This record gives sequence, C-alpha cells and structure tokens, in this order.
Amino acid sequence: MSPLNILSDQTGHLALKSNVHLLYAARCLRGFGDGFAVIILPAYLSALGFSPIEIGFVATASLFGTAVFTLLIGLIAPRHDLRNMLLLGAALMAFTGIAFPSSEYLVLIAAVAFIGTINPSTGDIGVLVPLEHALLARNVADEERTRAFARYSLTGALSMAAGSLAAGMPDVLVARGLDNVAAFRLMFYLYAALGLIAAVIYQQLPRSPAEPSRPVAPLGPSRHVVYKLAALFSLDAFAGGFIVQSLLALWLFEKFDLSLAAASVFFFWSGVLSAFSYPVAARIAGRIGLINTMVFTHIPSSVCLIAAAFSSNLTLALGLLLVRSALSQMDVPTRTSYVMAVVTPAERTAAASVTAVPRSLASSISPTFAGMLLTLPFAGLPLVFCGSLKIAYDIALLYSFRHIKPPEEKAVS
Repeated sequence: MSPLNILSDQTGHLALKSNVHLLYAARCLRGFGDGFAVIILPAYLSALGFSPIEIGFVATASLFGTAVFTLLIGLIAPRHDLRNMLLLGAALMAFTGIAFPSSEYLVLIAAVAFIGTINPSTGDIGVLVPLEHALLARNVADEERTRAFARYSLTGALSMAAGSLAAGMPDVLVARGLDNVAAFRLMFYLYAALGLIAAVIYQQLPRSPAEPSRPVAPLGPSRHVVYKLAALFSLDAFAGGFIVQSLLALWLFEKFDLSLAAASVFFFWSGVLSAFSYPVAARIAGRIGLINTMVFTHIPSSVCLIAAAFSSNLTLALGLLLVRSALSQMDVPTRTSYVMAVVTPAERTAAASVTAVPRSLASSISPTFAGMLLTLPFAGLPLVFCGSLKIAYDIALLYSFRHIKPPEEKAVS
C-alpha cells in the first residue's frame, strides 16, 4: 500500500472516530437534560395541582407523541440527510423547554408533551435516537459495534445520573427565596439551552451521503426479523411503562414521603449503576452472546422490582431498586447492537425506528393505568405488573432468537 493510501486510510479513520465522539457529546447533553426533566416533571405538575391520574395522562401523551414522531423519522430519514434531521430534533428539544413552563392547562401541557422531547421514561427512546444509532453503526466496524453502543449508553446513563442529581436544584432555589413553580420553570429553560448546544454539536457532523444500496422501501430483506423484534420489544416497553421514572418517583414520593432532594440522589446512584452496567454487558456479550446477555441479566432485575413492591421499609425498597438498576439496563446496548447487526446497512435507520415505535406506543398505554393503580390501597401493583410482564418477554425473546446470531458471533462459531 502506498504512503498516500495509508495516509488516506488514517485520515478517514480519524474522521469516523471524530464523528463518534460528536455523537457521544450530543448524547451526553441530551442525557443530562432528560435526567432532571423526568424527575421535575411530576413534581412540577403536582405543584400546579394535577392529580396522579392527570400526571399519568401527560406521561401517556408524551410517550405516544414520541412513538408518532419516531415513526415519521424512520419513514423519511432514509431519503434525507441525517445531520439535518438531527438539527431538527435539537430544535424541537429547545422548543419543548420553552413551551412547557409557558403552559398551565392540562390540555396544553399534554399537547406540549405529545409534540416535545421530554420523555417520562429512561432509556434510548425518542426522535433523535434512531438517527444517532444509524450514524453510530455507520461509523464503527462490526467487531467494535457492541462496545461502541455500550460507550454510547454509558455516556447517556452517566449524564442522566448527573441530571438526576441536578433535579434537586429547585429545592436550593426555593430555599433562597424563589417561588416553587418559578424554580421548576428555570430548569425547563435550562433544558431548552441544552437543545441549542446539541444543535451546535450536530452541526459539526458531515452530511450523510445516500447509501448506494438504499432500498425503495425503508425496510427490505430484514423486515420479518425486524417486525418480530418490534413485537417482542413492545411487550417489554408496555411492561416498562408501568414504572416510567416519573411514576416511580411519584410512587416513592407518596409511599415513603421521599423528598425531591433525596429522590434526586437516589436516581443519581441508580443512573450510575445502570451506566457502568453497559461496558460490563459488552464484555459478557463477548462471552455468551447478545441474546443470552439480554435475557439472563433482565430476569433477576425483574425479580428485584417485584420484591421492592412488597417492601414497607424505605431502605430495603431503595436497595432492591438499586440492584435492579445495576442489571435491568444491560439489554440496552446489546439490544441496539443486535438490531443493527441483523439488518442491512441501508435498513438501519428504519429498523431503529420500527423497533422503537411499537415500544413507545406500548409504553404510552401503561402510564395511565399505572396512575390509576397508584391510587389503590396497594400502590406497588405497577411494579408487580412490570416485573411479571418483563419476565414473560425475556423467555419469549430467548425462545425466538437464540439461533439468529450477529456477524461477529457467526465468525466465532
């Protein structure tokens, strides 16, 4: 190979690495904003006088809106520059932060929740996620893909943990004489500012050229696998919707009278444990495979969740929830890596969207039911429902996909 070719290869490798780091940086900003937004959202709505059922309705509107816009992104993104789509998503994030504190009526708040990017759940769902996933998979080799997604998820989780800690800022501002509602509104304006900074980062990405093998339809030869995965992921998401982070925070507020400051510390450590589980998941996946890693870390976490529902001791409940946090999110980078691996490169954006949309739709149904269940004498029912359904999902996933392996596992076998 000539020196010019070597130099060209090295330059191209550095450019791809730079793109990956930009995506990590944007994920960090979004994660920090989501980290405090999901905690202050129910507290803000409670301060405005809304009931748990009304808060659950807002959560449902948010998740349903996420599903609709993610599907739209998946349908149109294959024909457009992904960088421009990311810029539009960042602009929507800024709009959300400005519009939320400007709305006080339930219908308007639900409309903003539907259109906007604040998500009452943790995890990688939202209009920007399939775009980032497709670009990240495009910029790494197969053997590096799971580790790249683990670092992506680690970045997001650590930043969300930091954001959870920042959710205690309204208490600090109130102690210094600021009105409670005004303190929450300042946090939403901070969320809008993070969206603007994310837009600056996305602007540094190169334009995304069209895939030469881009199919006429968003999904081509892999559609049956994608649809089957989407159906299973929707069951998992429906279960998770019973304890989206906003409603889990509300459960802790009401059952144990946990303060906002204490909740922010708990969700910080919960996020930290989830974050450091991602690189561990990548290592485990290298030994036992992606599907096995997803299933055999998920089931124990669901058992911990069910046990926490029956705990009358705050320390024990928080301990079980922290153990769950250390295990429950190991399927995030492995799941994303698996989806990107079993489809063709031209299908990746659509596959990320199609597998995410049913998850968002399914998870948008359960928060309203969870809000109702929280008003019953045994308020832990949402946790029990969630854990039981997730165990059923894990068993179905293992049965259906244990023989469909990604390229790097085929090479080893």
